[in-house]
Amino acid sequence: MGSSNWKDIVLEDAIEFRNGKTSPQRQDNGANPVYGGNGVIGYTEEYNSTSETIIIGRVGAYCGSVYFYEGSCWVTDNAIIGKIRKDYDGRFLFYLLKLLNLNNHRTGSSQPLVNQTILNSIQIRVPREKQNQMRIASILSALDEKIELNRQTNQTLEAIAQAIYKEWFVNFNFPDDEGKPYQDNGGEMQESELGLIPKGWRVARLGEVLDTIESGTRPKGGVGDLSNGIPSIGAENIIGLGKYDYSKEKYISEDFFKKMNRGIVRSKDVLLYKDGASLGRKSMFMNDFPHKICAVNEHVFILRTNEQINQYFLYFWLDQSFMTENIRNLNTNSAQPGINQSGVSSLQVLIPCKEVLQKFEVLIEPLLNQLFVGCKQNTTLSKIRDIMLPKLMNGEIEV
Repeated sequence: MGSSNWKDIVLEDAIEFRNGKTSPQRQDNGANPVYGGNGVIGYTEEYNSTSETIIIGRVGAYCGSVYFYEGSCWVTDNAIIGKIRKDYDGRFLFYLLKLLNLNNHRTGSSQPLVNQTILNSIQIRVPREKQNQMRIASILSALDEKIELNRQTNQTLEAIAQAIYKEWFVNFNFPDDEGKPYQDNGGEMQESELGLIPKGWRVARLGEVLDTIESGTRPKGGVGDLSNGIPSIGAENIIGLGKYDYSKEKYISEDFFKKMNRGIVRSKDVLLYKDGASLGRKSMFMNDFPHKICAVNEHVFILRTNEQINQYFLYFWLDQSFMTENIRNLNTNSAQPGINQSGVSSLQVLIPCKEVLQKFEVLIEPLLNQLFVGCKQNTTLSKIRDIMLPKLMNGEIEV
């Protein structure tokens, strides 16, 4: 499209804004999502917006956040409802608002705020023809839809792995020598510190099965404002299996990294949030995700097992709710929550027999390999989308 096919307008020409309303009674099985400034916060049978809706965070930490929903929804008073005017495409405007970074238009310092007056006056440039807006949006939507499909697939793969783990190591229905579920087939059980467990299994302390427990480091005075180098992963990115927020990434220099003798990430490392408000969170990195070369800082423990158990078993063992609670209970400092190596080493761990652990590893590894393929695809797709977004919105790419 040439420049003559674009026009300059203000946002109120394309979107009608109004404030959301107090959140209604929420229901777990409600048909309509409830949106606040931080996205979906629940579900309800009620709605205060239908068809295409742009949702904009109005106040506080999520001021200027932007979401898009097609269908009935409820928007709370922490957000603003944007209804699309005739001759404009909702998805195009959603991507344009994402690019604008509305947080930069906020007022107030102690309590950031974006209001309708501010939004109405923001100048934008859009294709004259709605069909051209739709073409641009369809390119970006296709990328986002593939990212979302990968995310849902990964969610399913993790759920399958969790289900297998629970069936084998909580319900103790792993396949016995005859290929039948152990406990359902009358397998012998014995008493332990954790209750009844299969005969021949035992309970130990985590320190007995760990070859490595270490945290990383960073330069004296912090990482500074480096915009590239070696990624230094902190507690803010220990958020679950296959999850990573590249926007929160910090870096250390290559020279500093070369001098590090601990905290360098390897494939299949289990990582544990060690100090701060969210003790007990954990993650696992594999197959060059999130990076081929990276390190952790002093707020994260790397855990590597010896030959008694494998990394997959370790991750899912620690990810059980009672183990997460046990990890949190290691903290003795209310002012600055934290755990140390001796505390982690003292945690209980179930040690199954070798044969069952090997079968579990063989079964789980393909699932997690596929999960991390999806993670890496999403990283690539997100980069492509983020590169294309400003070029498409500025008319640099013909559609």
